[in-house]
Amino acid sequence: MTASPERVALDVATQSDAPLLANLLELYIHDLSDVFQGLEVGPDGRFGYRRLPLYWSEPDRRVPFLIRMDGRIAGFALVQRGSPVNPNPDALDIEEFFVLRQYRRAGVGRIAARLVWNRLPGSWTVRVAEDNRGALAFWRDVIEKYTDGSASEAPVLRDGRQWRIFSFSSAGLNDNGRARSHHI
Repeated sequence: MTASPERVALDVATQSDAPLLANLLELYIHDLSDVFQGLEVGPDGRFGYRRLPLYWSEPDRRVPFLIRMDGRIAGFALVQRGSPVNPNPDALDIEEFFVLRQYRRAGVGRIAARLVWNRLPGSWTVRVAEDNRGALAFWRDVIEKYTDGSASEAPVLRDGRQWRIFSFSSAGLNDNGRARSHHI
C-alpha cells in the first residue's frame, strides 16, 4: 500500500472525536513505552493522556487533527502554539504525532506532516527524543525534504533526556500550492 496526497486527509478533530483520540493515544503511548522507560498503565489498564481536554478548552492554542487514509482512521497529530523548547510564544509545536503501524512506511506520515505544516503557516518546532531512532530518522528526512534543507537542528538536554529540536517556517500552502490562512 502506497499513500498519495489524494488518499490522505487531515481533519480537525471535534470534541465528539475525543474518545477516538483517547483510544489512539493509548496505542501511541504503548508504542512509546519501548523508548520512554517508566510509562505505566494506571489501575484501569490505560496510560491516559491528561492534556487531551486542553484541545477543546484552549482552541486558540491547540488543534487536534485526525489523519485518514482512504477515509479510514490512520493516526493523529496534536499541535500546540508555544513550545517547551522555543522561547517564541507563537511558535507552533508538534506535541504528538502518531500513525498506526499498518500505515507506516507507506508515506501516510510524510503526507500528513506536510498537510499539518501547510494548514498552519508559521514558525515550527518538532521535538524528538534522540533514543527514538525510528522517529528521529523519520522527522529528519521529512523536515529536510519539506524545507529543502533550510531547517535548523540542535541537540537539547531536557529532563535528563537528549532531544533533537528541528525549527523551520512553513508558508502555509494548500494542497494546490496556493497560500492558505488558518490560525490558531
